[in-house]
Amino acid sequence: MPTLELAQVTKHYHLRSGFRQAKLVAVDAASFELSSNQTIALVGQSGSGKSTIAKLILQLERPSSGSISLDGRDIRHWPIRQYRGDVQMVFQDPFASLNPYHTVAHHLDRPLRLHFPELTATRRRQEVLGLLERVRLTPAADFVDRHPHELSGGQRQRVAIARALAPKPRILIADEPVSMLDVSIRLGVLNLLGRLQREESLGVLYITHDLATARHFSDQIMVMHQGRMVERGQADEVILNPRADYTKQLAAAAPNPERRLAQLRRRG
Repeated sequence: MPTLELAQVTKHYHLRSGFRQAKLVAVDAASFELSSNQTIALVGQSGSGKSTIAKLILQLERPSSGSISLDGRDIRHWPIRQYRGDVQMVFQDPFASLNPYHTVAHHLDRPLRLHFPELTATRRRQEVLGLLERVRLTPAADFVDRHPHELSGGQRQRVAIARALAPKPRILIADEPVSMLDVSIRLGVLNLLGRLQREESLGVLYITHDLATARHFSDQIMVMHQGRMVERGQADEVILNPRADYTKQLAAAAPNPERRLAQLRRRG
């Protein structure tokens, strides 16, 4: 069972203002494991360190201390192309993550050429069509030659998910994948990710500030505050019986339609 493991990972930045220097600790001694066929939500407000965790896992940043390993092997020792095939990312902004000058087919064909150079052009075309069908962009032939500006936000994010699936990853990092989508289509994209996670036995790290979707989509929830993991547990347990003060504050601030309706009834 493939496992991504962070052990006491810390990331700090040195800041300079004039002659003064300061140290910003973005991630402070973070430790967790993510296995295949498991979804863990990483929850916290902006600036809590969530996206820094993603950058560290993707090797876009190096830890200041601690280690990150995949299958027990330090990720620094993996061939980078192989590692990037095993660990893929779905970015927050579907409008910025796709090149406006290229077609959908190009976006999906490129990772296939990089990771599976033995495939013929005909076989890659079949794979592209199959990827679009897997993310429910059908009929696939209607989408391959479109450009990003010809797609809705939800369709673009589905293309981005298809692109992440192209190298056949084992770990998927989903960084706020629905926060920039219309509320009406968020659930559909999350349900798609959930289905793909089960079908592909993916390990998914779902990064979000939204406790409601974290509970809906994940097996476990980790809560970050000011760079530290302040709480972790089963999704229902963390939401319904939070222990950390910060988690209680997040839960109290989360929209609750039933509570709002009760307040309106009392006022009426």
